[in-house]
Amino acid sequence: MELKHISKSFGAQQVLTDISLVLEEGHTLAVLGKSGCGKTTLLRIIAGLELADNGEIWLNGKNMSGVAVHKRNAVYLNQEPLLFPHMTASANIAYGLEVRGVPASDIRRQTEQMLAELGLEDQGHKRPHQLSGGQRQRVSFGRAMIIHPSVLLLDEPFGNLDPDTRKQMQELFMRLSTAHRITSLLVTHDLKEAILTGQQTAFMESGVLTMYPDTGAFLSDPRTGGQDEMAFWKKYNQS
Repeated sequence: MELKHISKSFGAQQVLTDISLVLEEGHTLAVLGKSGCGKTTLLRIIAGLELADNGEIWLNGKNMSGVAVHKRNAVYLNQEPLLFPHMTASANIAYGLEVRGVPASDIRRQTEQMLAELGLEDQGHKRPHQLSGGQRQRVSFGRAMIIHPSVLLLDEPFGNLDPDTRKQMQELFMRLSTAHRITSLLVTHDLKEAILTGQQTAFMESGVLTMYPDTGAFLSDPRTGGQDEMAFWKKYNQS
């Protein structure tokens, strides 16, 4: 995925300023930033849910200018799983394959495989209201990943989960992303989550995106809070 000089304003408010980046195929870019810094707007523009004022979006070597949302093969996920309430977990996961006309036998095979990868082999017959929050989020991830999107856009996807479930979902996301070579852009306000999930890291502030060559450079930037975090743990371990 490549972004070239993306800018966006709402009236007099400049939300995104000249954002350019290259995200390698199969990698996750974790973008750290506070609420209101422009992270969600960036994801929505990539997905086609908002229009940029300037710039270009390239997915799989194709310019997305003028391409409809449903033709971009970009999947946007946030904190709410947004599953179809009348469908089972299996049917929710299979939905994207069905609308793409995949043969029924392949749909069954791929859905069963995905349920196994999600650790939900015995939950496929249940509807969303019968699942826990973490299980619903797993189904949501399975539905997104089974279609092998050009890019998976994650907007604070684990924000509503308790700490233990959040850790499990982070580990699941990393495992599935690696296994399926999914290209992802994950935005978060959590420093540890950014370091854990991203092969590439960035920081956004007031609509300006800073990319880093490695984790060390990311942590060394005082704006990310990495230095304060390391100082705290150093002091804690010495006490």
